[in-house]
Amino acid sequence: MTKWEHAAYCYFQDIEPRPPLDAVFERDYLLYTVRGALRLNVDAASWLLPPSFAAWIPAGTAFRVDLERPVTSCSVLTRPGFCRTFPSATSVFQMSALARHMIQHCSDWGPDNSHPEEAEGFFEALLNVCAGLVPRSVDVKRPYASDPGLRRAIGITEDRLADGLTAGDVARGANLSERTMQRRFAEDVGLSWSQVLTRVRMIRAVELLSDDSLSVIEIGAACGFNSLSAFNKAFRAFAQMTPSEYRKSLRA
Repeated sequence: MTKWEHAAYCYFQDIEPRPPLDAVFERDYLLYTVRGALRLNVDAASWLLPPSFAAWIPAGTAFRVDLERPVTSCSVLTRPGFCRTFPSATSVFQMSALARHMIQHCSDWGPDNSHPEEAEGFFEALLNVCAGLVPRSVDVKRPYASDPGLRRAIGITEDRLADGLTAGDVARGANLSERTMQRRFAEDVGLSWSQVLTRVRMIRAVELLSDDSLSVIEIGAACGFNSLSAFNKAFRAFAQMTPSEYRKSLRA
């Protein structure tokens, strides 16, 4: 049976860094990596996808993937409408331990391989499990600005999280006055720079918490926090749980 005949199949492959990839698929697409992180862009929305997150991309959706580091893809492609429990728009969500185990279980059921009799039912069960995770996931959408200067400011903020940046530091790096930058953030993004900083910190923390080789204290420092208590307070406000509780939830 070929990939055009399978109702669903898994795409498992090591992918080296490459220029941004623009794509539109004829199939619904569950995008997931078991190693490495990539950035997904759909229209003006952008998400970082570490191994603790996946994306549901409906058939016919134009998207871009940024691959700056090696990743191992373990994704599922299905005939349109194979799973009807997902939202109709692109959705990014936290993968549970069950969902991660299930998707890796079907890694050999590729587009050109024969599938066991239970494969189609297994894929359907996997997708239903994933669809149920969407409304319970934290939001890891990256702040977006249409203003080029603000996009530079957001990039500087992301690149130097551990440096204890101030709004003045970022404004100078983006060739803006601090007052102008703050006004433009409010008008264009709907957030102050400090709110953007907090959000970027939380997205980075979510990414790093999937790496068990790092302690929570190390992750807090990498995200620019000077104390564990400050990190815990900010993360609880973001995810309604502490970083340690969130890490445990990835294994639940």
